[in-house]
Amino acid sequence: PEDTVTSSFASFIHGARPDHLSKTVRHRSKRMILDSIGVGLVGSTTHVFDIALRYCRLYSPVAVSSVYGKPGVKLSPTLAAFTNGVATHSMDFDDTWHPATHPSGAVLPALLAASQMLPPGTKPTGMDFLLAFNVGLEVQGRLMHFSTEAHNIPKRFHPPSVVGTMGSAAATAKLLSLSRAQCCHALGIAASLAGAPMANAATQAKPLHIGNATRLGFEAALLAARGMEANPFILDDIPGCSGFSAFYGVYHPKPLPAPGDHHEFLLEKQDIAFKRFPAHLGMHWVVDAALSVRNLFVHYAGSFSPALIRTIVLKIPVSKYINRPFPSSEHQARHSFQFNACAALLDGEVGLGSFTESSIHRQELRELLDKVVVEHPEDNVANFDKMYGEVALLLHSGDVLTGKCDTFYGHWRKPLTKESLLKKFRSNASHVLPEEKIETIITTVDNLENLSDSSQL
Repeated sequence: PEDTVTSSFASFIHGARPDHLSKTVRHRSKRMILDSIGVGLVGSTTHVFDIALRYCRLYSPVAVSSVYGKPGVKLSPTLAAFTNGVATHSMDFDDTWHPATHPSGAVLPALLAASQMLPPGTKPTGMDFLLAFNVGLEVQGRLMHFSTEAHNIPKRFHPPSVVGTMGSAAATAKLLSLSRAQCCHALGIAASLAGAPMANAATQAKPLHIGNATRLGFEAALLAARGMEANPFILDDIPGCSGFSAFYGVYHPKPLPAPGDHHEFLLEKQDIAFKRFPAHLGMHWVVDAALSVRNLFVHYAGSFSPALIRTIVLKIPVSKYINRPFPSSEHQARHSFQFNACAALLDGEVGLGSFTESSIHRQELRELLDKVVVEHPEDNVANFDKMYGEVALLLHSGDVLTGKCDTFYGHWRKPLTKESLLKKFRSNASHVLPEEKIETIITTVDNLENLSDSSQL
């Protein structure tokens, strides 16, 4: 059908051209690519990544595509995408968009693996790569705008496991130059491979959501390329027969405008949030608020002295899976308002070391957690575009010190500078790569449009 929502998406994927990408879109997406690679590299040092890699090496006799942080190790393309996707989200350090999802990790590993999979003479250029990446972002963003449910912090399913799978299918279909009909079927197949429950947040299984999204979307495109068909109305709202609407109680799909002079990519309108430390995005509000009130406390008392504090009041939105009073593992700690606020108060920062076993179980940190009281003001909604974090210290003297954050540094309203982004990348990549290779990656991504063979990345 020519006039359906699904067909409009297929036409967009098939018809998008490099000249449709504005300077702003290219710039922002290259920042995303660089950050995602860095996050994947440091993620390759984690236990959950090691589990995923050991598993994949059992079933990967074909060595084609590279693995983050493991020189000389290659896997079959789809398993490499899976493993690198797990690495990207293993610390919850990857970028976040609004409505809420992690867009880069669901797309980039598939494109890196696919670039290496294609034979010599058919390798996509860097511009082809950049276009496919942005097609994958655009599809994710448009799908999230089909439901008001997507605007709030999720409760039922982890968004990248759904829209990320669709975005990976779209991006890979573009990179592989699938026909319009094949692009349509790739989306339909991907919808049957999507979805993961929020109950697995704050566990070792959560990084699998990104790994599966990028791998399964990749597989959907490969299956479509080989002739597999799916429902051509998968994105449309068909009464009595759910397609993509199965994931949302409220679903109002709209056609995706054809790429051209009058189409504006969503990345043009809204930037991406980059995390300064490896934890759930919501933590960044309470950490900045905690650091603010800590500075007031040090000025007040001369140093940070927990003994002077009677109660710590956190004013946060209602979100059950990130309201964790006493986390007992690194993954729970990354999803705990209470832990991140107290770690920031105690140490004056939150970083990679904050989530080690020894750091989590410190007695002085546990004593601070005992003092935390949580409040949920009605105006503090569970929405990454509207929420705020507030930390108040009620002292034994009767004095009250308060810190509040409406927009943390790194949010799309307050983007990281180039210097801050490069500092984060260099720090992350230095865990597994020498300095000269780190600088080569920075230069390669910065000049991605001029790369003749994207597999070099």
